[in-house]
Formats: sequence, C-alpha cells, structure tokens
Amino acid sequence: MASLRQEIGEKASKEGFSAVRVVALAHDAEQAGRLRDFIAQDRHGGMAWMAETEARRASPQAMWPGAKTALVFAQNYGQDLDPLERLTDKGSGVISVYALNRDYHDLVKGKLKRIAQWLARRTGAEVKVFVDTAPLMEKPLAQKAGLGWQGKHTNLVSRGLGSWFFIGAILTAAEIAADAAEVDHCGSCRACLDICPTQAFPAPYQLDARRCISYLTIEHAGHIGREFRAAMGNRIYGCDDCLAVCPWNKFAQASREAKLMAREDLKAPRLGALLKLDDAAFRALFSGSPVKRPGRGRFIRNVLIAAGNSGDASLVPRVKALLDDPAPIVRAMAVWALSRLMAEPDFAHLRNERIQEETDAEVRREWEPA
Repeated sequence: MASLRQEIGEKASKEGFSAVRVVALAHDAEQAGRLRDFIAQDRHGGMAWMAETEARRASPQAMWPGAKTALVFAQNYGQDLDPLERLTDKGSGVISVYALNRDYHDLVKGKLKRIAQWLARRTGAEVKVFVDTAPLMEKPLAQKAGLGWQGKHTNLVSRGLGSWFFIGAILTAAEIAADAAEVDHCGSCRACLDICPTQAFPAPYQLDARRCISYLTIEHAGHIGREFRAAMGNRIYGCDDCLAVCPWNKFAQASREAKLMAREDLKAPRLGALLKLDDAAFRALFSGSPVKRPGRGRFIRNVLIAAGNSGDASLVPRVKALLDDPAPIVRAMAVWALSRLMAEPDFAHLRNERIQEETDAEVRREWEPA
C-alpha cells in the first residue's frame, strides 16, 4: 500500500500536478445538508442542473455506488500578475486569471486520464475521472483529502498554493490508504468577505451565486440587474477579488504549465477592440479558451457594462453600432452603456429616435428613464 501511494505521488508530479491527496469515500450528512439548504434558498440562481442533480451531488457514492476512494489533484495556475491592479485600467477588460489561456477542463482531464489508466492497470479496479463537469462536490472532497480547506469565500485554499489551483479527481473502486483531512486556517480574517463588490456572501462560508460577479458574467444567461452593473467595473469574465485578497497567497507561485500561462493579448484587452467582435472573431480570439463557452452574446453584454463603467466617451460610436445587434442582451446593455457615456440631452434625443423601433420588452425597459 505504501508503495502504491508513493507511485501515485510520482505519477502526479510527472504530469505537473502540484499535489495529490487520497480520501476514503463515505456519506457526509452535514455536506448534503448544506447543499440542500443552498438550493432551497435559490442561491444557485439559474444553474438548474444543481437542483436536478442534488441527489447525486449529495454523495460521491450516490453517483457511483462502487466507488471506495478518491484521489484529488491540485493543478497550479498562478500567474505573475496582480489581479486587483488590473481593475484600475478602466479602458481594458479583466478576464479571470484562470481563463487567461487554455481551458483547464481539457488540460487537467487529459492528465488525469493517463494516471487513471495506469491506476486501473496497477490495481485492477475500475476508475472514473472528474474535472468540474459531473455532479461531484470536489471542494469538500478535497478538504477531506487534505488538499486544502474551504475558506470563508467557499473556495479551496492551500497553505502551500494559496488560492490559485484547479481541482481534479479520480474515483476508484480500489481501497487506498487515506491522507489526513485539512483543518480551517482562516482564523478571524474576513478579507474575502469584505472585498466582494456585490456582497455575495450572506455569512462566512456561504455564497449567494445570484450576487456573484463570476456567476453573473459566466453562468447567467439573461439580463444583468441594474444593482450589479456599476459594481462589476471592468470585469468581463469572472471575478478574482475574493481569491486575490487572501493572505495565504503569499505562498503561491506562478504556474510552470505553459498552457496555463497568461496570453499577452488577454491580460488587458481593450474594450474598444472587444466591442467590434462578431461571432466569428469572438470564436477565433477565444479558441481553446473557457471564455468561448458562454458565447459571444453574454460576453459582449459584459463588455458593454464595462464600457458603461469606463467613462470613455470615445467608445460611444462602437456602442451605438450594437443597438442593432441580433441579441437582446447585447442591445439592452448597449442602451445602458450609452446612458452612462452620453450627455443626457443627447441620450434623450437618441431614445426618442430608437425606442419605437425596439420590439424586445427588456430592451425597451432599458430605454425608459431609471
């Protein structure tokens, strides 16, 4: 058994993982209860799949009864940049650090598959690979395995890696000696709670996704509420504030994985250039990137909010061009951005010209005085 555990660590290191921990699987009534409460309070927002798969999410063995053990891996994606400093350049858009290069799902899954194939041969037991796409509660599992602990912002924190790492898991029918669980090291610190621009944390260790900028800019398919737009600033895909402010990041290091190193063209893309993206150009720019997943409509919606927050009147012509966009969520945010960038008399004149042409009720509401 000791030999197997050592081999697992060697395989993980060879694939570029920063750490691997092992946990024996068992039902966790407390975790299942927290999930149930989260969904009952509608804090999952429009992520209907969370409610639909609640029974399977409640326990790994509810999803796969034959699973005995989980191997949980950490993939460092830290970057040599200050995520909070990027928020000061209002003329550029901020993309979450994790999405500045290749889609981690494909990268991490490829590594895990190679290890899983070896593990299946080594033990003769069935294996399954998971990277954030199945109803598996990976963060609580990672804490039980000793990879880190769920901080007050509900994300995983590591004493060695800080906040900047992905989690992947291999479930196996084999029984492997488990590592010790990690304990909470947040103490009295509440920096992650206090920095949140939209107050998405009702209490420590609780998240209301409906108020979270990461949820709003990535998962939320519709119009973004007026109460959140100014607070979004120039964040156009995700939000790193609660991660970036964590004191444990003093131990974090930049990733050595080439496919996760930030692309220069995505570190601070200019809003004016992004506003010109049609569907083909959007797909080309974000080929292989997680940014492509929500689609061009949601992305341009976010860029328009950033434009409205920029105070840069030179963007008005490009924003105006989007008043004729086929997507209502784009037209609506073009209206809002113009209301912020144009002088009131000029915007009122434009409203009188355009409001009668608009057929979508949500967009028409944007034209109405606040």
